[in-house]
Amino acid sequence: MLQNAIRSGAIDRLAIGLSGLCLVHCVATAVLLTMLSAAGGMLLDPIFHEAGLFAALLLGTLGLGRGISEHGFMMPAAIGSLGLGTMAGALTLDHGGGEMFYSVLGVLILALGHDLNRRAAI
Repeated sequence: MLQNAIRSGAIDRLAIGLSGLCLVHCVATAVLLTMLSAAGGMLLDPIFHEAGLFAALLLGTLGLGRGISEHGFMMPAAIGSLGLGTMAGALTLDHGGGEMFYSVLGVLILALGHDLNRRAAI
């Protein structure tokens, strides 16, 4: 079953969806911080971000790695890896505009890598 999901591009679609959820999380956190500091504090818990990055790394490895072996193109994996690195680097920054900017940028780059991977498999 997992092999079928990997071959069909379901992992890439799931990873793109996760990227979208991450994007919504980053924007919602900024909005909630300005409105409700208590709710924003919960969403800014480091474990929340670390778990999200772990899920992105896992899906990225499965989806983009499958792409390399299936269609042989390295570009989607390289772009996705850049996005993952940007997201990981954002975790080292203090919470604020810079961290949010680099998180969103990393998510968008990673989603682009997964989209390119999905298109190359067609």
